[in-house]
Amino acid sequence: MCGFAGELRVGELADVEAVTRMAATMDDRGPDGSGTWASGPLALSFRRLKIIDLSENGSQPMTDPELGLTISFNGCIYNYPELRKELSQKGYRFFSTSDTEVLLKGYHCWGERFVDRLKGMFAFCLTERDTGRVILGRDRLGIKPLYLSEAGGALRFASTLPALLAGGGVDTSIDTVALHHYLMFHAVVPAPYTMLKGVRKLAPGTLLVIEPDGSRREVRYWSPSFSRNPAHAGMSADDWEEAVLEALRVAVERRMVSDVPVGVLLSGGLDSSMIVGLLAEMGQPDLQTFSIGFETVGDIEGDEFEFSDIIAEHYGTKHHRFRVSSDRMLPALDGAIHAMSEPMVSHDVVAFYLLSEEVAKHIKVVQSGQGADEIFAGYDWYPPLADANGDGLNTYEAEFFDRPHAEMSEVLNPEYRVEKDVSRAFVAKHFGKPGAASPLDRALRLDTEVMLVDDPVKRVDNMTMAWGLEARVPFLDHDLVELAAACPPELKLKGGGKGVLKEASRQVIPAEVIDREKGYFPVPALKHLEGPYLNLVKSALLAPAARERGIFRKEYIDKLLGEPNDHSTRLGSNKLWQIALLELWLQSRGI
Repeated sequence: MCGFAGELRVGELADVEAVTRMAATMDDRGPDGSGTWASGPLALSFRRLKIIDLSENGSQPMTDPELGLTISFNGCIYNYPELRKELSQKGYRFFSTSDTEVLLKGYHCWGERFVDRLKGMFAFCLTERDTGRVILGRDRLGIKPLYLSEAGGALRFASTLPALLAGGGVDTSIDTVALHHYLMFHAVVPAPYTMLKGVRKLAPGTLLVIEPDGSRREVRYWSPSFSRNPAHAGMSADDWEEAVLEALRVAVERRMVSDVPVGVLLSGGLDSSMIVGLLAEMGQPDLQTFSIGFETVGDIEGDEFEFSDIIAEHYGTKHHRFRVSSDRMLPALDGAIHAMSEPMVSHDVVAFYLLSEEVAKHIKVVQSGQGADEIFAGYDWYPPLADANGDGLNTYEAEFFDRPHAEMSEVLNPEYRVEKDVSRAFVAKHFGKPGAASPLDRALRLDTEVMLVDDPVKRVDNMTMAWGLEARVPFLDHDLVELAAACPPELKLKGGGKGVLKEASRQVIPAEVIDREKGYFPVPALKHLEGPYLNLVKSALLAPAARERGIFRKEYIDKLLGEPNDHSTRLGSNKLWQIALLELWLQSRGI
């Protein structure tokens, strides 16, 4: 788990100084070492977090002179020991014990579709010395980020968006399509867009192959089927529960591969509790677990320690509880916003940021429960889709979109509006792809491939890596995701959502955790804006930079500031916080 940056030119030498400057912004992602490599038109720079092969043999950028390959890689390949053994049997010789070197040998052996054999999270840049070909790649679920920009005739790429800004020459004007998605599609901005016109991101499950003459081609190497698989015909509900439990068990065990200890972020909910229970079942010794809570504000409870304590005590983990006082929240919010590669509205961003700060004092790797709600239909917008008419588009929009398209004329000044409802058009196109059998299947596919990537997954990566902490997400093991995609929707919806997972979990964890009301990371101070938090919002929206930029209509800002807690999106988010967060993020980056 690290951060890397690079630049590729055609017929010119790469700007090594710019690439080094870009990588220097990511020392939080990789505090344990750095390296730079350049050869003609390509330069790579790297920041390292030592997790596998703690020696200098695992340093990057890594070059294999015998094979003529060089790579920079962010992530972890969980099945690298098995792949290494297979490659050794084919005659490949290894100079390190790292998963990075396995990628080099794997590419040489199997070609660009070597990614099909990888089980893990990754983003990489790999280049061939003899041909000059360069390949950029991103893992199937987009767990690891990869941003792109065109600047001064060069293609630049990096693990974070701010790294590209540090390279200079980026068009930082607002992309109006991305802005529309941000305000309509629950703050989700799908690839390739970002909020800035000059920055794009590689889509998950995709390779970008660049030839020496600059020609490019994209290869989409993975997309799960959400249709019923004939191979599963005849499976009973019990069979599905057993299959899900076994797949999750394998996913959790895979994510223990490490040369340093691995802990668990324990919220007290079903998902993280299952991870702890399965690790305990495997006999994992001295397991460390971590929970966070906030001061209660009014009638809004600030923690779920009652449930995390049940799991910690039941399994005898070495448990750490962190209660955050209100006076820590405001400065932490500034840090969390600065850590965002893209603006993130969810209140639990600051919770992950603060939790990661504390956890990083004890450990360098954790497992986390993100993804279960998206792949097992745990959210409350899924049940209405079971009875939706037609393709389900109208129902999905009514449940998930933040506001009707017509409201945009009230929110945005004319130069920032798009005439067409591009968010609805995006969902319609996604729903129209083959491979999803019902409205619910289409929604789950969309949320798995898009919403999950550009909301919770990105949030966890950004907030943990801000403190040099590696987060692993077993519910996004692609074998488990494929199994969940094939599972009959009615089994997922059972019991109010995540039914098949809940029933499977009864073999592992206490019932009071399974049958509790669904919870979220509670951050009371951001649910009800008042006092210093309201002042922060007001200052951002009325700042000279915001007035000069002029994204939001003055009348709309005045209305929300006059009634700061009276206007919510369809899913209950505060509309004032949504627009303010965008301005706070832009201003934190000097845009």
